[in-house]
Amino acid sequence: MQTQLSRLDNGIRVATCEMPHAQTVTVGIWAAVGGRYEPAHRSGIAHFIEHLLFKGTKKRSARQISQAVEGIGGYLNAFTSEESTCYLASSAAEHFPRVFSVLADMYLEPRFAPADIERERGVIGEEILMYRDDPSQYVHELLSDVYWPDHPLGRQLTGSVKTIEGMHRKDFLDFRSQHYHGGNTVITAAGKVSHEKLVETVDKLFRSLKRKPKSKFLPAPAPRRSVKVKTAFRDIEQTNAAFALPAFSIYDSRRYALNLLNIILGGNMSSRLFQEIREKRGYCYSISSHASLFHDTGTFGITAGLDRKNLEKSIQLILREFERLRERPVGPSELRRAKDYAIGSSRMSLERTSSQNSRLGYSILTHDRLVDSESIHEKLRAVTAEEIQKVAQTILRPDRLTLAVVGPVKDEDAVRQLLLKNIA
Repeated sequence: MQTQLSRLDNGIRVATCEMPHAQTVTVGIWAAVGGRYEPAHRSGIAHFIEHLLFKGTKKRSARQISQAVEGIGGYLNAFTSEESTCYLASSAAEHFPRVFSVLADMYLEPRFAPADIERERGVIGEEILMYRDDPSQYVHELLSDVYWPDHPLGRQLTGSVKTIEGMHRKDFLDFRSQHYHGGNTVITAAGKVSHEKLVETVDKLFRSLKRKPKSKFLPAPAPRRSVKVKTAFRDIEQTNAAFALPAFSIYDSRRYALNLLNIILGGNMSSRLFQEIREKRGYCYSISSHASLFHDTGTFGITAGLDRKNLEKSIQLILREFERLRERPVGPSELRRAKDYAIGSSRMSLERTSSQNSRLGYSILTHDRLVDSESIHEKLRAVTAEEIQKVAQTILRPDRLTLAVVGPVKDEDAVRQLLLKNIA
């Protein structure tokens, strides 16, 4: 496989991973803008625009867009994150020119018709309510709100019903003009694709995009050094709990040790939390850990779905695992398994064109260059048990826990006291 990166005069970066064995291509058009770039009164506008790009262009209706891709067995989708928005498509290699022309048309010529805006306003409103009705989703909304108060990272990517009701066509045009430009645009493709042909096509189709400075976001505040708890009562059987701890940015060299720490603690079914809390004791149906790293900050989180009566016992076990990781280095066999899992799952995923396409996009948006996956694997192999222990000592600090709980919990202060009691 060969990866290449080209930079056009208007600032657009084009990257490819040529996979000669593949019969398909996945292509992505990335805008370096997401939820954390939005002012409070326009919260959700990046996600709203993502929806609107599927509603029609000057040349194609919404139905024609979907039929042009799905009609040849292709796949079309998009997503909005805190720091980027991506429009992507996959198809058999022979249909790549057609699929890419559709995606480019969506990105360059959205019509933002008033009727489409009103229809999609209702659709997104229902999406917001759907997430609110799902306790396993809502607990993360609650957690973000209390962890990042009055900051874009604490707001939902969908926005709120109030903010999306206040958006008008001019707002979408202004936001797109401000952020969808050459300096913010990255185009990636992985599979049976020619780098030279793609660059030639992009140079022709995207010439109208002007080069502007890259968008800037509001820096994240320093994390609070205190315990925070937020609960929401739901008359349901299961209690959903989500924990967050301060971590570091995606540029921090400790991210490789954090990757392995995550796998060891709660990253798979062999992890300590899964084995101890679910398999050994049956206290929960699901429990997992994850790291969310951004350009200037990050968090480490744990989520669990359990019976209300098992909440305190589960907290005790989670804190006990924190202490074990802080106090004792990980053993050689457990460390080896974590490394093998990280590298093996990475290699398996990178056999797919969609994963290679994502790797290209995130690599350029984060580092402005192509990062070789094997170099990442080498850095994972080099992580020591002592380095993981140091990261655990830095991050797994109970006195900095933020906890959100959604379920049959009526007394928020009782949950706070329960947590504080077990931290003391």
